[in-house]
Amino acid sequence: MKFSITDEMIVRTGDCGAMDAFDARQISPLTLAWIGDAVYEVVVRNMLVRDTGIPGEAVNRLNRKARSLVNAGTQSAIIGVYEDRDILTEDEQKVYHRGRNAKSNTHAKNASIQDYRRATGFEAVMGYLWLTGQTDRIIELVRAGFEGLKENGI
Repeated sequence: MKFSITDEMIVRTGDCGAMDAFDARQISPLTLAWIGDAVYEVVVRNMLVRDTGIPGEAVNRLNRKARSLVNAGTQSAIIGVYEDRDILTEDEQKVYHRGRNAKSNTHAKNASIQDYRRATGFEAVMGYLWLTGQTDRIIELVRAGFEGLKENGI
């Protein structure tokens, strides 16, 4: 099936400004998770490139490191950190619960159903924050999650 470019897509190219929070909450939680997955992966890749300190780090090594952070198990563990520390705002918690409870036609190959659903909620929060222009909050949450995982020896 070939996808065709619409006139509206061409007009809206470059229009990546923040959405109103109400409008973002109207988006399907699985759609929020879809974009949130991409946002989280870009944040992780950016972090890895900046933090390796090794010029010319082998891409396959970077990819292995990224895969260890961008998976349902790790994302579920990060949600555990948020729950332990009561980090998410009320709006973020609502988005998380919508994402976690969304019924998906797919499932993770290497994760439990519980981890997969929690990860979907995590990704929905990332997508919601991205669409509402809260990039600083994304970084704050990712940093807090990684700090919590490190403290827990994960």
